[in-house]
Amino acid sequence: MIKVLFVLYIIILPFFAYTQNTIQDSALLDEITVEAFRTHQTANKGTVLVHILNQQTADGYNKISLLSGFNTVSGVRMEERSPGSYRLNIRGSSLRSPFGVRNVKVYWNNIPLTDPGGNTYFNQLAFNNFSGIEIVKGPPSSMYGAGTGGLVLLNSFYNWKPGADAEYVTGSYNLQNVLTAFRFGNAAAKHEITYAHNQSDGYRGHSKLRRDNFSWTSQYTVNSKYNITTGILYNDMYYQTPGALTQAEFDNNPRIARPAAGAFPGAVAAKAAIFQKNLTIGITNNYVLNKLISGTTTLYGSYTLLKNSAIRNYERRQEPHGGVRSSIALTLKQKNVQHIISAGVEWQRSYNNVRVAQNKNGNPDTLQTDDDIAQTAYTIFLQTHTTIKNKWMLTAGLGLNKNNTLFTRLNNYPVQEIQLTYPAALMPRFALWRELGKNGSILLNIAKGFSPPTTAELLPSTSILNTNLQAEKGWNYELTTRYAFLQKKLQMSVTGFYFNMQNALVQKRDISGADYFENAGNINQKGIETQVNYLYTAANNKVIKKIQSTLAHTYHYFTYGQYENNNVNYKNNFVPSIPRQSMAATVAMQSTFGIYMNANWYYASKIFLNDANVAQAPSYNLVGLRVGYMLPLTTHQINMYAGIDNLLNEKYSLGNDINAAANRFFNVAPSRNFYIGIAWNWQKKYAEK
Repeated sequence: MIKVLFVLYIIILPFFAYTQNTIQDSALLDEITVEAFRTHQTANKGTVLVHILNQQTADGYNKISLLSGFNTVSGVRMEERSPGSYRLNIRGSSLRSPFGVRNVKVYWNNIPLTDPGGNTYFNQLAFNNFSGIEIVKGPPSSMYGAGTGGLVLLNSFYNWKPGADAEYVTGSYNLQNVLTAFRFGNAAAKHEITYAHNQSDGYRGHSKLRRDNFSWTSQYTVNSKYNITTGILYNDMYYQTPGALTQAEFDNNPRIARPAAGAFPGAVAAKAAIFQKNLTIGITNNYVLNKLISGTTTLYGSYTLLKNSAIRNYERRQEPHGGVRSSIALTLKQKNVQHIISAGVEWQRSYNNVRVAQNKNGNPDTLQTDDDIAQTAYTIFLQTHTTIKNKWMLTAGLGLNKNNTLFTRLNNYPVQEIQLTYPAALMPRFALWRELGKNGSILLNIAKGFSPPTTAELLPSTSILNTNLQAEKGWNYELTTRYAFLQKKLQMSVTGFYFNMQNALVQKRDISGADYFENAGNINQKGIETQVNYLYTAANNKVIKKIQSTLAHTYHYFTYGQYENNNVNYKNNFVPSIPRQSMAATVAMQSTFGIYMNANWYYASKIFLNDANVAQAPSYNLVGLRVGYMLPLTTHQINMYAGIDNLLNEKYSLGNDINAAANRFFNVAPSRNFYIGIAWNWQKKYAEK
């Protein structure tokens, strides 16, 4: 079925576009300048393969999360264990993430959201905190520090225009979403204030969510050579954690929360839940000294307070951290040759405290451990980027990465200090891009990745400090071909890659559900990722005004190399948590009468759930549909819509617990559900100077 749909997509849509003689617009990706790796390239031309998401990408969904938008990108898989608990998997990185986001570097307006311990609270972000997202797959260590999965850059000022937005969405399971944004100012001073409220009772028992999000971003342009960007991001959320189920429980009643088992209470009795508050404040200074030299410096501070009432204990985390990221670039031009030489540093420091107590009916009881954790991470990088006649591009970069952690256990006397320092690692990156005619190109990318254990892996929910974990590292090789057809309306990229990861970190779970980690020798990661984007716009006298469609196909063949655990050899077994194949397709059609339709489909093949490959989750197909009407008025627009998710009413688990004790693998996702919404938008007439 997958192959048939793929062939139909490639054949039918180009034919439809060709039979229309009113194609007017380009796909616009050649006009978007991306920020990743600071090479001044466009999304479709350069030595970095960047995937762009904007708010329109996710506009066909209920907007409670960014999950569906991320899943339209090949090689990227976002999962939701329960409402509010997300995992972002770029080329298999969720193997290390029982919850949260690890091994992926995330920045918001150049402010690091990834702390020096390697963890990112991605759930602190709301749908309206950004106007554009750049996704880079593979190791970014040559410029962005430790990580082997990828890079995510969120930006607030793509296509900024003064105006206001307000939107309300309600639906199944008492879904209540409110999104507002107010943009004001001019070319010299741009401001945006956003607020988002999300709440839901959840599909399963004990899976309620409540989140309030606020952001304020400003950009001050003093002159053509100097501007300052400031940002405040605040998040306050609460969500219940229902826990994973066995196969029998999943088959019998998948909507229940985890029941009591042995000496451990169920999720309801333990009042299992997360209480989370995040505050991030940062300022970025962009300057141009002269025609040759420019630079960027960001200062930031962040604080997280997290309380986790879990089945086996009660954890309280205080996590303040801050740092600086600064880079300077020298641009040299000689006839048809341009050189950009960049150098910089990123330094982060945190001072965390983690207290773990017994859980007594959802409240902390007897103290078990009390740890101060001080972490330092820094990256020094140097990169050269050369462009020759706009037909050749060559990038060579080198990053020096260093991480160390100091643990101080305060509840034991005498007080013990344990210093964990990983050797400084040199991470090179080499990329070569060549234009092939007017509409094609080829890109070779070779990079080394480095990722030390995160704080949550060194000190997992067992509260036992693991000082034996080693840093992941390895070389990634990939080749990408890109081509555009039909006046660049149809754009296609195919990437093949091989990543040999040494000392891969693998998640385990004990009988209580607590996670811990081990190094798994090496993992051979091979894959082919295909992305197709299509855009059609017609003249005003056509019924169909616009068609926008995407197709993403992922084939990942990830296997263990030498990995032995408890005298069992897992060599050549498939790495759990990763579907061999996945496919996502979207079609958005807009008529001249204001009526529109968005349809989406996502397929994932079976997923192995443990290293032994004896347990697996079946494949599933998800279909969503939304129809709406846009009422254009003189100065503003009203958008009314209704939608349905999981149209086929598939029974499936999203965000499985890997290598779970007692075979508690399954976190069931919602069945067929509905939503309706109304949105108001006003834009002031504005001309960028």
